[in-house]
Amino acid sequence: MTHAVESRFKLDTSMPGTLGVSGVLSFDTAAMALRAIQSALAASRMGRLDLAGVSHSDSAGLACVLAVVAEADRREQALQVVGMPAGMRVLAQVCEVEPLIA
Repeated sequence: MTHAVESRFKLDTSMPGTLGVSGVLSFDTAAMALRAIQSALAASRMGRLDLAGVSHSDSAGLACVLAVVAEADRREQALQVVGMPAGMRVLAQVCEVEPLIA
C-alpha cells in the first residue's frame, strides 16, 4: 500500500517490516513527512526506514530523519535507516550527525 502525503512525498508500507520513503524530503515537505513517518512507525512498529526512493533532500529532510530516529529511540523501537541518498549522507557527515543515524 502506498500513501501519498503530498504529491512530492510518499510512504510505502508494502514491504514487511520496512517503511519506504520516496520523493522529496525538503523544507516544503519535512513537517508533513515527519508526522506521517512517525505515525506509520508507531502504528506498525517497523524496524527499517528505507530512504532509497528519496530523490531530493536538504537540511530539513535530514532533520526529519534525525527526529524519526530520536522518536524511535525514545519508544525503545529498534530502527535501522537504510538506502540514505548520497547527498543526505554527505550532509550528515558535514553536520557530524551520521553516527546518530547509522
